[in-house]
Amino acid sequence: MVQYQHISVEQAKQMIDDKAVVVVDIRDENTFNAAHIPNSLHLDGGSMTQFMQNTDESMPVIVTCYHGVSSQPAAQYIAEQGYSEVYSLDGGFTQWHSTYPEQTATITE
Repeated sequence: MVQYQHISVEQAKQMIDDKAVVVVDIRDENTFNAAHIPNSLHLDGGSMTQFMQNTDESMPVIVTCYHGVSSQPAAQYIAEQGYSEVYSLDGGFTQWHSTYPEQTATITE
């Protein structure tokens, strides 16, 4: 069975800084818009098909949520769709924001 891997915020930041990686955030849209990891994509049931059509399966994918719990089944699902390198962010966005508060983006209207 294809499996996702766990990744710490420090490892995720290193991957984001070092190479091409797709970060997807599965929190609700309002919370995502208020603050998220820079360049991350908001992903929900309605945008999953488009994400799969537009994202190369060889691209590493990091899935984040609030605290690193909901991202696990989402990461497993993405891995089962054929993505070869999928991670669930341990501690989620909460841990990211507390570790890297300066590395937080917002969407302004």
